[in-house]
Amino acid sequence: MVINFLRENVYASYAFLVMRLYLGWTWLEAGWKKIIGGDFDASGFLQGALKKASGDHPAVQSWWAGFIDSFALPNVGLFNILVPWGEFLVGLGLILGCFTTFAALMGMVMNFSYLFSGTTSTNPQMVLFGMIILVAGINAGKIGLDRWIIPFINKQILKKGEQDNLPQSA
Repeated sequence: MVINFLRENVYASYAFLVMRLYLGWTWLEAGWKKIIGGDFDASGFLQGALKKASGDHPAVQSWWAGFIDSFALPNVGLFNILVPWGEFLVGLGLILGCFTTFAALMGMVMNFSYLFSGTTSTNPQMVLFGMIILVAGINAGKIGLDRWIIPFINKQILKKGEQDNLPQSA
């Protein structure tokens, strides 16, 4: 019953618009500041996360510290591009309501990465909003570009499927 309300109710889509705008602006602003600043470097954050992986009650689990140490830090240049642009594009997708559920999912991936790295801040709240948007599905982006994009894509997929099922002439 609640799931149906979230996925189908027109009034819920307005609530999702407000949620998307808030969440989207938070992501967009964070990414944009890093992009225009031009000096974003994730290495300090990653090294700080590694320091949180020791002691009696580590905030960072050993498996995540291993990922940071063996992959993220050696490839910090890649993360210096992915983080700002990922934040910016997630924010843009949420604000425009364009591929809304995918944007929310990618935002949650980033939020969990920050949480795994021992940073709380607003990440739990953002994960919760992202989960609600994911559950709502298409209704979360109905007041946005998804209103036109998703049906267009579905139509193209159906056309392709129909073409694939046509009998082949010899």
